[in-house]
Amino acid sequence: MKRRLLLFIPMYNCEKQIKRVIGRIGTEAQEHLAEILVADNSSADGSLGAARQALAGLPGIRATLVRNTRNYSLGGSLKIAFNYCLENNYDHCIVLHGDDQADIGDILPCLKDETFFEYDCAFGSRFLPGSSLHGYSKMRILGNRALNGLTSLVGKRAVSDLGSGLNMYKMAYLKDRFYTRFPDNLTFDVYMLLYCLLAKASLMFFPISWSESDQKSNARAFRQGLKILQLLLQYSVNAKAIFAAPGGPEPAYSCEIVYSHAP
Repeated sequence: MKRRLLLFIPMYNCEKQIKRVIGRIGTEAQEHLAEILVADNSSADGSLGAARQALAGLPGIRATLVRNTRNYSLGGSLKIAFNYCLENNYDHCIVLHGDDQADIGDILPCLKDETFFEYDCAFGSRFLPGSSLHGYSKMRILGNRALNGLTSLVGKRAVSDLGSGLNMYKMAYLKDRFYTRFPDNLTFDVYMLLYCLLAKASLMFFPISWSESDQKSNARAFRQGLKILQLLLQYSVNAKAIFAAPGGPEPAYSCEIVYSHAP
């Protein structure tokens, strides 16, 4: 069965890296995709122009470049992408971060043999057999493994990564838009994973290659780790409470299309 897949690439101050990310979307990847959507989260550098130039070099596939009206952080950008997928009848959304730490090639084998389509969510993992890490300190590896172990304990199933730069989601699973209740900040992926664990969604982890060279991380490792520990504690005490809908009207997320082309 032919499925409609959208590749979503969020970026923030990725002028150097976004060219490489888009440049790796070769013919094999394009055969699986119906559209590439790139969202610039109000970058202060030349990310927007670099992305536009790179997308123009892929004339064989539909491509859309948008700029968020303001900086919505990673979670807000993902909400824009998921809403876009639902409104345009996509079956799956692949998320590939624009900082060039993950590689689109790592997801292709499972797209080819259709392994992923059986699952509600497929999470890329930096800590599985077959994964590779470059430029990641031993301290950060130990910290991530400790958080993975703790999440596995409170989530009651094996978790090998709390958030990497490459994931895929089935839109039928997201159709009630439960993700709109998650915060816009960098903990969004952790909320998504914990919600899937609580809801007993069908999910899988797959090995990825991960590299850090000229990237500037938007995450502060120690501060982010404390936030995750606090979230896991809340989850262990009352898991349902952390996913309760916030009070007040749902925030509006808007963006403008700055470039698009169709094959």
